[in-house]
Amino acid sequence: MITFTRPVRGLAAKATDCLLWLTASFHILMAASLLAALLYVSEARADETDCVGSNILTGLENSDPARLAALRAEAAAIPNGKGLLWRIEDPAAQGQGRAPSFLLGTMHVSDPRVLAMPGGAAQAFAKARTVIVESDEIIDQNRATAAIMMRPDLTMFTGDKTINDFLKPEDLALLEGGLKARGIPLPLVTRMKPWMIASFVALPACEFSRKAAGASFLDKKLAEDAVREGKTLKGLETLVEQLAAMDSLPVELHLKALIETLALGKTIDDVFTTTTDLYLSGETGTIMPMMKLVSAGLSPNDAGYAEFEQRIVVDRNRIMADRAGPILRDGGAFMAVGALHLPGKEGLVELLRQEGFKVTRVE
Repeated sequence: MITFTRPVRGLAAKATDCLLWLTASFHILMAASLLAALLYVSEARADETDCVGSNILTGLENSDPARLAALRAEAAAIPNGKGLLWRIEDPAAQGQGRAPSFLLGTMHVSDPRVLAMPGGAAQAFAKARTVIVESDEIIDQNRATAAIMMRPDLTMFTGDKTINDFLKPEDLALLEGGLKARGIPLPLVTRMKPWMIASFVALPACEFSRKAAGASFLDKKLAEDAVREGKTLKGLETLVEQLAAMDSLPVELHLKALIETLALGKTIDDVFTTTTDLYLSGETGTIMPMMKLVSAGLSPNDAGYAEFEQRIVVDRNRIMADRAGPILRDGGAFMAVGALHLPGKEGLVELLRQEGFKVTRVE
C-alpha cells in the first residue's frame, strides 16, 4: 500500500507538482552531470545502485479503488493522452513524394527499457534524414557546461546570499540529509539557486548516481546516433533558454518545491517507478494526474503555479512547435522530446495539428 510521507497543501502542492513535472520532462539530468563535472563529488558507478520503488497506482487498486477510478477518468479526458510515437504528414505536400516525419515522446532517464523505444520508433529513426531534439547541446557536455557557465546568474546566487539564508534550520537539516543520500556535501551547493539544488533531490538516488556516472539516456543516445550516422541534428531550444525559463519563476515557488519534494522522502522512488511504468505503457496523460495525487491534487489556482504552467509548459510547447514546423514540412524528420510535452490542449500534438499537420498515433 502506498502511503505519502506528509500532506502537501496550498502553493506548496503546486510547487511540488512543478518540480515533479520538470523531473519527468526537462533535461534535469544535465544538472546532475554538471554537478559532477564542476564539483568532482560523484564517484558512483552506473551499476552501483538499483532503482527501487512501488507503483502508486497498483497500490491504489487495493487501498482506494474509487480514487484510482477518478484519476483514470481525469487522465482519459486529456487529449492525446495515450501513445508515444506519432506520424506527422503535411497535407499541403501530398503528391510531392515527401516522406512522413515522426514524433517520439521520450523520458530523460537511463532505464534500458526506455532506451529500447516503442515498436516502430527504431525503424522511423533509421529512415529519417533529420533528427530533432530539445537541445542539441546534450551531445557535448563541455559545450553545455561552457554555455551554462557564461550565465552564472541563472543557476547561482549573486552577492553574499546562499541557500542557508532562505531556509529554516529544520528545513536546512532536511536538505542536508537529502543531499547526503546522493553523495553531495551541503557546503558545495549552498550558492546554487533552490531550483538547481532541487533538481538533484527530485531524482531518486539510483538515477542520480547513474546519470552523474555518465549513463546514457534516450535523447542523448538518439542525438549521438544521428551524428554518427551522418543525419542532420537540430535542437529546438538551448540549455540557457531552458535555464532562463526556470530562473524566471518566483524564488518562493522554487523554495517550496525544494522543501516539499524533500518531505516526500522515499515517495520520490515510487513516483519515479510509477512514471516509468506509465511511460512504458504509453499512458502519458496519466502521469500528471498521478503527480497531483502525490502532492494532494488541489486545483492550480495560485499565481505561482499559473506562471509556471504558462512559462514552462505552454510557452515552451509553442516555441518547440514553431521551430519544428519548417523542419517537419520538409519531411523525413524524427523528432524526440519529453513525453509530457505531447498530451493536452496545449501539447505538441495538438499544436502541430493547428499548424496544418496531420498527426496520427502509431499503434
